[in-house]
Amino acid sequence: MKRDMICIMCPLGCQLHIEGEGETLKVTGNSCVRGEKFAKEEISCPKRIVTTSVKTDFGPKSCKTTNPVPKDKVFEVMKEIEKLRLKKVKFGQVIIKNVLGLDSDVVVTSND
Repeated sequence: MKRDMICIMCPLGCQLHIEGEGETLKVTGNSCVRGEKFAKEEISCPKRIVTTSVKTDFGPKSCKTTNPVPKDKVFEVMKEIEKLRLKKVKFGQVIIKNVLGLDSDVVVTSND
């Protein structure tokens, strides 16, 4: 199987060419090792940082996951965040520790 994608790991935006499947994936077009790692992960288990807002008594405040979570778990993470209504928040505050056991916390990225 052949696939093409653009690497998003740095500003270069290399055009990656991926051939094969599973353990036989071959990546070309990358300028660094990050491109190869990105392509292999994107094919086998794509992950994303979740960026959204959490409800507070002072209106919505921005938050995000500290690590990328599997793409198929993004909406489950969003539902966990949606359950919250916080009284006071501060930048960097962990509002959900190890969300869904995915080795990622949810932290506040803005102040009151």
